[in-house]
Amino acid sequence: MKQTQTTLSAIAWGLLGLLALIWGASFMSTRAALAEVGALTTVAFRVGGGAALLWVFVAATRLPVPKDARTLAALLGMGILNNAIPFSLIAWGQQHIASGLAGILNSATALFTVLLVPLFFADERLTLRKLLGVILGFGGVAVIIGVTNLALLNPRSLGQIAILGAAVSYALSAIFGRKYLKGIRPEVSSAGMLSAAALIMIPAALLHDGMPALAYGPRTWAALAYLAFLASALAYILYYLVLSHAGAGNLSLVTLMIPPIAVFLGALVYGEALPAQAFAGLAFLAAGLVIIDGRLGRLAFARRHPGKVS
Repeated sequence: MKQTQTTLSAIAWGLLGLLALIWGASFMSTRAALAEVGALTTVAFRVGGGAALLWVFVAATRLPVPKDARTLAALLGMGILNNAIPFSLIAWGQQHIASGLAGILNSATALFTVLLVPLFFADERLTLRKLLGVILGFGGVAVIIGVTNLALLNPRSLGQIAILGAAVSYALSAIFGRKYLKGIRPEVSSAGMLSAAALIMIPAALLHDGMPALAYGPRTWAALAYLAFLASALAYILYYLVLSHAGAGNLSLVTLMIPPIAVFLGALVYGEALPAQAFAGLAFLAAGLVIIDGRLGRLAFARRHPGKVS
């Protein structure tokens, strides 16, 4: 069966790089917010502010908003799986590990997605190539965390496990969204799921962290604004814009681009120095993701067999 690969234009590359930069910087911004704000309160600001901005966009563009019970329930499920759970786990985990390391471990989302999707959709098979990529990728995760550290269950290892838990939740949200959110404009679904997450996270933050004092410094407010307006609202709009320009296959490249950005910004702003095993694990993880993606294999095949498409 012939498959076509959407060619990346200069505009598509620019949009893809911008999206990777925005999401890569979100880990640094989360660390900045956590200096003065509780983990759950940070998430509440992020989803609440992001939802507000997206609803302004939806109203300004006059997009249709579904109001049936089934769709609202689906948006609630997406808000839990794609926002409330992973954002909370990432924020909690980053209280114990470096932002760059969180960015690396978060890329395991692709590994969990490849493993879980075939359980729900017959058209997404776990091929031998993908299985090899998953094994290599999880080998990298094991190197990053360290097998002996898992048994210790200290704050650092628990922080890393929390980031992996967020990756599992992201993978489940991709499955849930494909199954239950069909025929809805992505901007509307993004606004709806962030709103659902806000309905959960604001009460949870008030119960756990108490009423926020709001006497934060400029750096903290800038970090919270970044997480809400750029890393959430704008990023979702940009995500679907990249999808329309680059295609789903090329969009997956963002998974490979985020970790180096997160590591670089963590080192630049906070002087984070990750251990050698983190970079070794990143190499294995990146290699696994490249194998799963498969485009290098297709390129090699095309060079060996001109005129044929793998």
